[in-house]
Amino acid sequence: MKHSVSAGRKSSPELWRTNRRDLLLAGGLIATGFALGARRVARAETLMELDGRKITTVSDGNLVLPVSFLFPDVEKSELIPFLEANKLGTEALEPELNITLVEDSDRKILFDAGSGSNFMPSAGELPQSLAEAGIDPATITDVVFTHGHPDHLWGILDDFDEITFPDANLHFPRVEWEFWNDENTVNLMSEGRESFAIGARNRLEAMGERVNLFDAGSEVLPGIEAVDTRGHTPGHTSFVVHGGSQSLMVVGDALTNHVVSFEKPGWFSGSDQDPQQGVETRLSLLDRLAGDRIQIIGYHLPNGGLGRVEKSGDAYRFVQG
Repeated sequence: MKHSVSAGRKSSPELWRTNRRDLLLAGGLIATGFALGARRVARAETLMELDGRKITTVSDGNLVLPVSFLFPDVEKSELIPFLEANKLGTEALEPELNITLVEDSDRKILFDAGSGSNFMPSAGELPQSLAEAGIDPATITDVVFTHGHPDHLWGILDDFDEITFPDANLHFPRVEWEFWNDENTVNLMSEGRESFAIGARNRLEAMGERVNLFDAGSEVLPGIEAVDTRGHTPGHTSFVVHGGSQSLMVVGDALTNHVVSFEKPGWFSGSDQDPQQGVETRLSLLDRLAGDRIQIIGYHLPNGGLGRVEKSGDAYRFVQG
C-alpha cells in the first residue's frame, strides 16, 4: 500500500533543517570532546551468492561514538577491562556502516540508504562506493529500510534534497513510519538527539507517496521476509533473504558490536530507544540464529558484516565469514 504524509504537516526549511552542531550533539560527540575520524576508503565487497542472487555489502564509511554514550549503565570497573581484553577502544568505537545490496536478474535491492552528507564526516560514503563498484543509483529498483536512524535513512536525499535513487520503490516498516511521523516523538528523544526525529520526519515527508508500508512477518519482496526486531527503535525490522536451502538475515542494528552484542547481550545500549526491549530482542535473536545457523550481515559488524552466531557457554560469539 502506498502511503502519503499529511499535507497539513509543516515543512519549511527553517523548521526542518539541522546543522552540523546539532548532529554532533545527537551522537554525543561534542559533549565528550571527541574528534571525528577520517573517512575510510570506499568499498563494495561481494560476500556470497544465494540461489542465484549476488549479495554485496557497500560501505557508507563509519561512525565515531563515545563509549560513554554506547554503554551508559555499565560500571567502568567492568566495562573498561572487558573492552581492553577484546582490543576495543575505551574512549570511542568506530563501527562500520555496511549497506547490503541484493542483486538478481530483475532487481537491485538496497537495505537502508546510508547517512548522506549531513550526519558525520566519517560517514556518507555510499555514493562513492556505488560508483567504484560501477553501480548507477538509477539502477537501484528497491530500498528496504530497517529503521529511521540517521545513518540508515538520511542518505535517501541527496545534496539537492532529491531522492538519491530516482527509480527505486521505497519500503518502510509501518510501525517505524508511524513512530517517526508522530509529532510527540521529538519529546521522547534523549537530550541532544532531538534532531534524529526532526531529520527523520523531513525525509519521510520527502519520500511521501513513493513509500510502501509493510508489517513484520510479511513478504516485503519475493523471497524477503520482514522480522520484528524492535527495541533499538519501536519498529526496527530485520530481513531474512530466502534462497533454496540457504537463508541470510540482514539484522540491521539488532546486533551492533561483534563482541559486546554477542558476549554481553544483557548490557543496556545507549543507542536503543527501549534498552530493556533491546536486550530481550538480542537474546531471542541470538538464540534463533545460533540454533538455525543462519548467516547474517550486520550493519555495524566488521569486514563487511558477514558471519554467523555460535553459542559460547552462557553467551554467544560472532564468527566472521
